Amino acid sequence: MLRHLVPTAVVATALVLGSVGPAAADNGVVCPAIGDCSVGVTVPGKPGNTTTGNTGTGGNSGARRCEDTLLNVEVPCYLKDLGWWSPNCYFKVMEPQPPAGDPAWQGHKPGDGAVYDAYCPDEGPPVQWRAAPPPGMDGGVDPAQLAAEAVKRLPIDGPDIGIVPEPGTTGVLGMPVWLWNRTSPRTWGPAAESVTAGGITVTATAHVSQIVWDMGDGHTVTCGAGTPYKESAGAKESPSCGYRFATTSDGGEGDVFWVTATATWDVHWGGGGQRGDLTTTRSSQVQLRVGEVQVLGQ
Repeated sequence: MLRHLVPTAVVATALVLGSVGPAAADNGVVCPAIGDCSVGVTVPGKPGNTTTGNTGTGGNSGARRCEDTLLNVEVPCYLKDLGWWSPNCYFKVMEPQPPAGDPAWQGHKPGDGAVYDAYCPDEGPPVQWRAAPPPGMDGGVDPAQLAAEAVKRLPIDGPDIGIVPEPGTTGVLGMPVWLWNRTSPRTWGPAAESVTAGGITVTATAHVSQIVWDMGDGHTVTCGAGTPYKESAGAKESPSCGYRFATTSDGGEGDVFWVTATATWDVHWGGGGQRGDLTTTRSSQVQLRVGEVQVLGQ
């Protein structure tokens, strides 16, 4: 049974140098030797082959970090001798479990929940009965899993594409093309979503870090939000996001270029004493016809 008589210096050393083995959970969260855990997040998308369509693609791995919310310091998510961090204690199932009638059961019967050894830096009870595993512990509510769900529910879309020449018209070979995103919380951020389960709430907040434009001719342009076109600009180049086609769209599918704008959303999540960062993407498409200048009299 773990006691609070462990010297503070020894515990501090364990938090920094503790040797732990890798662990994996069914929800796709994989924890390495110490500290961070990889969180794989996949966000389903929608067809994106029309002017207003959007597509969503999977997010990359993000680092899950645990923190002592009382001291506002980062701590390892797992330590071999102390167990799993769940704010603001390390928990480990007591083995063997106490016999029936032991005060540790707090009036409950063996099999009704479980008794845990607890190490709490704030001097909480060293033995605790729980009806369900503490959040973040194997079998309990995992904040990283809630974060993945929050990301799926984020109210975010692909860019609301602004482009000149506009779809439905014909651009001229070699002339400037303006590209921009009509920004809103859904297309640029910030956007946020929260998920609550097992008594904890995780909130994911997202904003766009960049937009990559696939121009459909084998070339890409990477920009920020871009600059909306104004008629007073005439045939000038965009000051922030533009392109010039070197080939016409003749001979392509439908004799058009499919221009695809893919926004990278940076997501930060936090809750249940844990926090992390990951990215996910959303895309939108438009069709653009590009031809040569027609000279009168020829």
